[in-house]
Amino acid sequence: MLQAIRELGVRVSMDDFGTGYSSLAYLKNFQFDKIKIDRCFVQGMESNASDAAIIEAIISLSKGIGVGTTAEGIETESQFQIVAAKGCCEGQGYLFSRPLTSGDAEKFIEEYTIKLEKMLNSIYNI
Repeated sequence: MLQAIRELGVRVSMDDFGTGYSSLAYLKNFQFDKIKIDRCFVQGMESNASDAAIIEAIISLSKGIGVGTTAEGIETESQFQIVAAKGCCEGQGYLFSRPLTSGDAEKFIEEYTIKLEKMLNSIYNI
């Protein structure tokens, strides 16, 4: 069924990877486009070496099986810089925006593009 959905152009992500019902068996048996790293690891990575190591392992695993990663729960520029330096180039969280209505999303994208470019330039020294 996931393959039929993907053929329609829908991208499929495994949410909250590393917690709850996420499992390595799911990665083996289902084709995902992306793994979303659970926010509990992002929130703890600056003070807990295990959380940082888990994030690195998830990113490495994702690259090894050819899927992207998104870090959830990014609230500070420091968290964004750390996950980006580890190779995770997508993130979501309050650093970028609180949840938006569909009507506010277009305006947000226009206004935020400049801020995001500056953040990326500071990380990658572009």
